[in-house]
Amino acid sequence: MGALSPWHIILIAIVALLLFGPNKLPELGRGFGKMFREFKDATNGNGGNTATDDQPVPVRKEINPAEVTNAESGQVQK
Repeated sequence: MGALSPWHIILIAIVALLLFGPNKLPELGRGFGKMFREFKDATNGNGGNTATDDQPVPVRKEINPAEVTNAESGQVQK
């Protein structure tokens, strides 16, 4: 069993066209593309947050109201 020849690929395409029809094939292609993209992201460790990966996550600093710095003296009030 070697690699698929062009004739094998054409035969698979004709069978898929006959089974699913021309209206369903683009939707199936998008579904497979999304599945492979998510699989690739998961194996690379990206976690699947493709929309927010470009933007840095803002770091929030916890503020304890009991310890407020006096701006004039620079001392911490407790």
